Amino acid sequence: MTEQEDVANVERLARVDDDVEVTVIRPHHETRRSRGPRLVVPLLLLGVTLLGGLRLGSADNTFLFLFPPLICLVFGAATLVLYVRAGLIDVGGWLSDEIPGLQNAANGSVLVVLFTATVQLYNALLPEQGLAFWVVGFCFFWTLWNNLFAGFDTQRLLRSLVALFAMAFVVKYLVLANLTAPAGDGWLQRIIANPGREAFTWMLDLPRYAGGTGYIQFFTVAFYMLALFLLPRSTK
Repeated sequence: MTEQEDVANVERLARVDDDVEVTVIRPHHETRRSRGPRLVVPLLLLGVTLLGGLRLGSADNTFLFLFPPLICLVFGAATLVLYVRAGLIDVGGWLSDEIPGLQNAANGSVLVVLFTATVQLYNALLPEQGLAFWVVGFCFFWTLWNNLFAGFDTQRLLRSLVALFAMAFVVKYLVLANLTAPAGDGWLQRIIANPGREAFTWMLDLPRYAGGTGYIQFFTVAFYMLALFLLPRSTK
């Protein structure tokens, strides 16, 4: 690239104050590179929103879409408050009078998708029913409640969320899933074949899903954490 082409690929912002001109030069390739995550983040969050409620039926691998329970909306709202308190999101840098109206609308839609993705992430990690639902839900509630009143920076918050979501994934899709008796045959045959697993399924009221559900939700959690890593603190 010649020197003339390099000069042509810059942005110049000029301000005149008392006959003094200040020029800020920003390389054009850096501007394009900074816009990259802003395009990827909404796509990742949309993917989390769509996959978070997806389950595979145990009998024939049919697609099942589960609506999030009301408590997931509470968890999602509390998590977004944590993002603001920890400095992961600067609300004034996303929605402001200094930002053009069209960009404000676009930024607002990204924040809405972030909320829906967070709700669906809790929907993916929270057991659907039974005793496990209340135990894991209480752990989410207790962790979020304590974090709301704790001093957090961005790095500490991200580490805490990674640990929380990873533990919830392990509990639901590795521990509880292995306690669930597979569907098929009659209940008498299942009791004879594996009485302990059938007893846990009955006591904990665990739903039966195909093994592919865990793979789907693994990528759901991974997409969400990647979106958080790429999420810009401000759009200014």
